[in-house]
Amino acid sequence: MQVVYGINPLMELLLSQPAMLEKLVMAEGRGGEPVRKILRLAREQGIPVEFGGRAELERLAPRRVHQGVVGLCRDHAYASLDEIVANRHPRSPYHLIVLLDSVTDPQNLGSIIRTAHCFGANGVIIPENRAASVTAAVAKASAGAVHLLPTAMVTNLVRTIDELKERGFWIYGADADAPQGICGPDYGRHVGLVMGSEGQGIRPLIRKKCDFLISIPMRGRVASLNVSVATGVILYEIVRSWGEGT
Repeated sequence: MQVVYGINPLMELLLSQPAMLEKLVMAEGRGGEPVRKILRLAREQGIPVEFGGRAELERLAPRRVHQGVVGLCRDHAYASLDEIVANRHPRSPYHLIVLLDSVTDPQNLGSIIRTAHCFGANGVIIPENRAASVTAAVAKASAGAVHLLPTAMVTNLVRTIDELKERGFWIYGADADAPQGICGPDYGRHVGLVMGSEGQGIRPLIRKKCDFLISIPMRGRVASLNVSVATGVILYEIVRSWGEGT
């Protein structure tokens, strides 16, 4: 059982995947238009709502900014690779999939999922081991985007990359030491973008599988960007290169 907390994540869940919710727990006396909308949506979907004290919400979501409302839901339903490939944005001329190698911070994972959704990516692929999984903290950081964009969890990222290549994808890996900047490559094809951890980057075996290694030009003294920010910068360049209207 997962706990989802906060107004926006629960609103997105009620609008996109209400069947995931087992029940809502709301602080007594909690008011406001967003809360009334949540209650209305829950009533329409037949989702039970319990009212309790703040202590009960703190027990369910300890040390979290729950905003007086918590949802208890089933574990996140991961998508298959086929489902992600099938989820191409209708305005995109090519498929765009983000693959994460050893990204362990839930905040980064949530931010990346939110960013990928905003740029019209098909979905995000994460490995089963040595990586963050989709949890309540990730849902919160994504502002509910985990319920709008499919995420797949795979046992072997190398095999997944090989399968994407067989399906016509070209794999671009973000590497701070790569001589080629993000504006250099031709992105006019199906794109798989691999992002690694902030500390170690992409693992050597994954790096060898990439068709292109690209870097973000840096002018400041800080060595690198946060991985979620870097993902946004690269996704912007990819989508921008596809032209207006994408």
